[in-house]
Amino acid sequence: MLTYVYEFSEGNKDLKDLLGGKGANLAEMTNLGLPVPPGFTITTEACRAYLADGAMPDGLAEQVEEKLRALESAMGKRLGQPDDPLLVSVRSGAKFSMPGMMETVLNIGLNDESVRGLAEQAGDERFAWDSYRRLIQMFGKTVQGIDGELFEEAIEQAKRDKGVTDDLQLDAADFRRLVEEFKGIVAEHTGREFPADPREQMDLAVKAVFESWNAPRAVLYRRQERIPVDLGTAVNVCAMVFGNLGMDSGTGVAFTRDPATGRQGVYGDYLANAQGEDVVAGIRNTVPLAELERIDKRSHDELMSIMETLENHYRDLCDIEFTIERGKLWMLQTRVGKRTAAAAFRIADQLVEQGMITRDEALERVTGDQLAQLMFPRFDEKAERDLLGTGMNASPGAAVGRAVFDSYTAVKWSRSGEKVILCRRETNPDDLEGMLAAEGILTSRGGKTSHAAVVARGMGKTCVCGAEELDVDTKNRRMRTPGGRIVEEGDLISIDGSTGQVFLGEVPVVDSPVVRYFDGAEPAGAQADDLVGAVDRMMAAADKARRMGVRANADTPEDAARARRMGAQGIGLCRTEHMFLGDRRPLVERLILADTGQEREEALAALLPLQREDFTGIFDALDGLPVTVRLLDPPLHEFLPDITELSVRVAVAEARGEENENDLRLLQAVHRLHEQNPMLGLRGVRLGLVVPGLFTMQVRAIAQAAAERIRAGGDPRPEIMIPLVGTVQELEIIRDESVRVLREVGEEYGVGLEFPVGTMIELPRAALTAGQIAESAEFFSFGTNDLTQTVWGFSRDDVEASFFSSYLEKGVFGVSPFETLDTDGVGRLVRIAAQEGRAARPGLKLGVCGEHGGDPASVHFFHGAGLDYVSCSPFRVPVARLEAGRAAARERRAG
Repeated sequence: MLTYVYEFSEGNKDLKDLLGGKGANLAEMTNLGLPVPPGFTITTEACRAYLADGAMPDGLAEQVEEKLRALESAMGKRLGQPDDPLLVSVRSGAKFSMPGMMETVLNIGLNDESVRGLAEQAGDERFAWDSYRRLIQMFGKTVQGIDGELFEEAIEQAKRDKGVTDDLQLDAADFRRLVEEFKGIVAEHTGREFPADPREQMDLAVKAVFESWNAPRAVLYRRQERIPVDLGTAVNVCAMVFGNLGMDSGTGVAFTRDPATGRQGVYGDYLANAQGEDVVAGIRNTVPLAELERIDKRSHDELMSIMETLENHYRDLCDIEFTIERGKLWMLQTRVGKRTAAAAFRIADQLVEQGMITRDEALERVTGDQLAQLMFPRFDEKAERDLLGTGMNASPGAAVGRAVFDSYTAVKWSRSGEKVILCRRETNPDDLEGMLAAEGILTSRGGKTSHAAVVARGMGKTCVCGAEELDVDTKNRRMRTPGGRIVEEGDLISIDGSTGQVFLGEVPVVDSPVVRYFDGAEPAGAQADDLVGAVDRMMAAADKARRMGVRANADTPEDAARARRMGAQGIGLCRTEHMFLGDRRPLVERLILADTGQEREEALAALLPLQREDFTGIFDALDGLPVTVRLLDPPLHEFLPDITELSVRVAVAEARGEENENDLRLLQAVHRLHEQNPMLGLRGVRLGLVVPGLFTMQVRAIAQAAAERIRAGGDPRPEIMIPLVGTVQELEIIRDESVRVLREVGEEYGVGLEFPVGTMIELPRAALTAGQIAESAEFFSFGTNDLTQTVWGFSRDDVEASFFSSYLEKGVFGVSPFETLDTDGVGRLVRIAAQEGRAARPGLKLGVCGEHGGDPASVHFFHGAGLDYVSCSPFRVPVARLEAGRAAARERRAG
């Protein structure tokens, strides 16, 4: 029989798959000799078995009973014992921290009898009845699914009846009345009395934890964070310690470094006379952790020592939950803390400088997504701003949007294209979907460790918390400032997660220092500020570690120059179709409409110098670096007038008795060339074969521009890429013509022009016949955008707007295959083409030029598939550089 239950002393931090994150870390702290209340963990295996069979696995009940008896023996009292009850908490704990999972249930074991025993043992009747009402409230909401607002409204009414504003001003009699009212709410909404049996309370809570794995919030978060669906969650049952026993007790959350900025020092929040969930729920505003030294110096000093121990042991920022019970410090949880992008880079860099981790380990502590966040714009400090109020800078960034006051509206408006700021008194797990949809989050309560702050940091969302001066009225959908100004739902506001400031209206944004650094406008090295310096050192390490090159997709000299500043090692995709639009479009029309060879030659002759000028500028900007030029690959309709518009023009002219021969010829040509599905029609290599001289003209322009650069002392390195090849015969025809033109131009200019000719692999047939195609191609560049369309049978422009949101909601996709490569389908074709291509031509160069080349997860796949380089938009080049380095470092550390 499987072991489903482990005491805290039986595990360690490396057993997260089995014990979940909380359980593994509680075990680790227990083994370190830290003051952890005793308890046990029910494994993720038990959860998976329950979810598979709909029933608790055989043997689990007996194992739980055995560990519960051991816990009771250690504590010297039984669960729910009437005269001196053992109380426990039940907490979910998956491998990864998941805000969508079930909230903690505290004080399990209380009933109408044991509450009196608890009061007598503690010598505090108010504490006992407060603990009992908390149990019913938490159990009713999280286990029985009752609307939490019903309990909150009852508490608010109790305070109004007594004329007070704070929970601490309620006495034992008030809480006794609330207990009866809460039990009435439970009976009314569940059809049964609140369960008085302590063991039934615990068993129902455990079952609820298992079932919460598939709760909508948890499913949504897993999709957002790409967490596997089959992990399951563990359950932690822990002996209660009490922070609500008076002002010599309390609870807090601490970080060994600032999770918002990464600054060194101790950060956190403390709340006297409170239980653990009060801090993260933000129901009362906390005091900074530094205040604990004044309140309880002995506990403060012990906590500081434990925090140092934990950071040195985990070699990372630690997030810690603790409770003080009448002067005795207890550790309830630790984990490697979530942090903002800026904090991630600063902390990783600091730990390297302090000798705690290697630079390769540091690369694994930061991500391309975080780097992209650091490149987002910031508010312009010089712009006029209308300050509404200031809160805590919980998660950096600049967010602008319309104020909304509930999660439903946030989702609804964002799906309509509106950018929104979710404004709440405090957030809870029910708000997760709205937080995901919002540009930023604003709360009037809570601190840097509140639910809103922690979740926002994990998602990379801008967040301002604890803006007490702003009265958020969710019922009337408005927000009021101390001066009486009103912000209605739909009004534009701007929030600055770096300063905590909230502004009315839209504040202009400017480039971030990190973007200016990549662009060469911000100093690097010793002159840089600490964040830019950390990014600079991390990028240097990534560039040193990576095997793959990083190029950019750029079509103009300006884009090419910016790509080079961003660190691109060449151009992986120079699209020529963009060069034929605008005022050049009539020349293309002439080429397509040409009836004779002479007309065609005249049109090509007019296009040639314009194309040569395009390439001259790009080769100048990328001198000494490779530039992969893709020959013309547009759907043909992009170069022709709209058939309806042209038909109307011709019909109107005929009605007036006028005739325009050119329009008539054009309409005939449009009818002749009209395609039902242009993306699968006359484009790419097919267009080059059907329109004589088109590709030859382009190759000649490339060759002449390169020859002129060589004569001027430059070092142009063009690579000619033939698009949409499906069979080697297509490639051979265009390749032979291209080689001939290169030779002719080289002889004409007196220079050597031996440039590689390759193809774009963007059709399944090309990937499956890569061995044949490689015999005539000197390089492959995977066009993963079109390859994804043709593998899935999707038209990207159509399907993303029509049904992708439904597919994501239903779990068909975890993420759009156009954002992150579909490794099972498209990725398999990439691997087949890479292997068979290199088998036929061992020196075959392999790259990717779809936008997947800048997606972090996809970059790791391309590294594993053995590609030589990735190419992406200029702005994403730094992200690709970092991820290519991370992929190599991870491979090296894995041996």
